[in-house]
Amino acid sequence: MTEQHIGQLLGEVVCAMETGLQGHLRMAGHSDIRPAHFAVFRHIQPEGLRLTELAERAQMTKQSVGELVTYLEDRGYLLRQTDPGDGRVRIIKLTARGEASRDAAFAGFRELEAAWAQGVGTARVAELRATLADIAQLTPAQPPPAVATLAHPRRGSG
Repeated sequence: MTEQHIGQLLGEVVCAMETGLQGHLRMAGHSDIRPAHFAVFRHIQPEGLRLTELAERAQMTKQSVGELVTYLEDRGYLLRQTDPGDGRVRIIKLTARGEASRDAAFAGFRELEAAWAQGVGTARVAELRATLADIAQLTPAQPPPAVATLAHPRRGSG
């Protein structure tokens, strides 16, 4: 049997987390939030941020993030306010409904972690958290390289 690489396992866990989280949000009255919107919620700070900053952090185009923000703004999760330091700029912030959805998401994460602890044990989940935190410190978040710069292994040469 071939051993799965860590990236594949992490991808499977993230997919399961997103599915569980979406179900939890739906039950909490936030059925209009989709996994694509998680990129926005993940990066919104209490003081808010500019659309360009959000796009950079989410590693998405400004246009794509703008569409997600508009969708969430239309549904009452976000609001755009004029930046007091620069009247030309709008700051994106969570509304009370946005904060409630974030709180529901955190509750969903706690439930998922409790289910994992029940399945594999509290100590192993704590060890996983500590290991992932250590790896995160070793691997600062950076934008992915442009597709054109990725090295592709040669096949059949020899």
